[in-house]
Amino acid sequence: MGTIIVGAVLGNALVIISVFRHRKLRVITNYYVVSLAMADLLVALCAMTFNASVELTGGVWLFGYFMCDVWNSLDVYFSTASILHLCCISVDRYYAIVRPLQYPITMTHRTVSFMLANVWILPGLISFVPIFAGWYTTDRHEQFRDQHPEVCIFVVNRYYAIISSCVSFWVPGVVMVTMYYRIFKEAVRQRKALSRTSSNIILNSIHRTHTRHPCHYSHHLHPSDGELSLAQVSATTSLDGSHGSHGSGPSSRNSSAGSTTYGTTNITTAITAKAAAMELNVNGTTVRQQSWRTEHKAARTLGIIMGTFMLCWLPFFLWYVITTLCGEACPSPDMVVAVLFWIGYFNSALNPLIYAYFNRDFREAFKNTLQCFFPCCCTCWKPASPENFV
Repeated sequence: MGTIIVGAVLGNALVIISVFRHRKLRVITNYYVVSLAMADLLVALCAMTFNASVELTGGVWLFGYFMCDVWNSLDVYFSTASILHLCCISVDRYYAIVRPLQYPITMTHRTVSFMLANVWILPGLISFVPIFAGWYTTDRHEQFRDQHPEVCIFVVNRYYAIISSCVSFWVPGVVMVTMYYRIFKEAVRQRKALSRTSSNIILNSIHRTHTRHPCHYSHHLHPSDGELSLAQVSATTSLDGSHGSHGSGPSSRNSSAGSTTYGTTNITTAITAKAAAMELNVNGTTVRQQSWRTEHKAARTLGIIMGTFMLCWLPFFLWYVITTLCGEACPSPDMVVAVLFWIGYFNSALNPLIYAYFNRDFREAFKNTLQCFFPCCCTCWKPASPENFV
């Protein structure tokens, strides 16, 4: 428990500090990432710590009736905020990849601010309001709490279980799965399109060059390789030039001159064709492909974050709904409940590790941020470029 708490606090603090220190990370998507890191950090500080105290004291609550409601409210609030952040991130990635032309128009700073404001306001409607109003639980549990203030157990009624789980998990989960499914389909489509475009650019360039000089280029083209063999062109031209220089008589010299001139044209045209093909490939395909790969690498990282969240919290929400609807017919051992809670909490410590492993920009930012706190690390890591900092 202590390792999870410390890891979540330090890891998410590192995310927040790194984004503020590194200009390169200040993109719209990372606004959500920073806000998510704040939510995960507060999960560790406000929810995990109280839960750990209950586990260490053998189930005894030491902080009174009021603080029990505070803890339950904070737990629901920050857990819901985390998954709503991930839902917003999936929508952001959907527009960036599937509808790139609409992205700068739709995902403005005002839109992002509005979405983040709702992400922090909406969880309060299913946490603090119903919990402090007493709407979340049963009359029987209210009486139990009055008689046993040393016990803090979160027992809910069926209506609250259905509504809160839908807002906190099921509806955002469906949105995320839908968004990433569409992103995956678009990724497959774009990959096929880029592959066809790259092949067509090279083959069209070769076809134009071959048509212009069919006799001399027939020995130098390798359509199977998709490029021109400049070495063979040069070698053939040199042989033509040597043959002319060793000839005798005016006609031989004229023939030599003509061969050399045509050979020079051969080389120039071949080089021009090769350069044109490379330029088209670089400017028309590779640059676009690099931009596409950058977006999809970010989407892959965020998709892994989403998948990890679902795996960590799905067991808890299944248990949460099933046991509430089933009632006393489905008893749950305290150990099982504790394990389900801590598996969910563990997600808050995993997100920074996912950033560091799958995202090179975050990885470099983490390294250079740690140098400020651990100067000995300077011998291990190279400093970042000055333009990446404020």
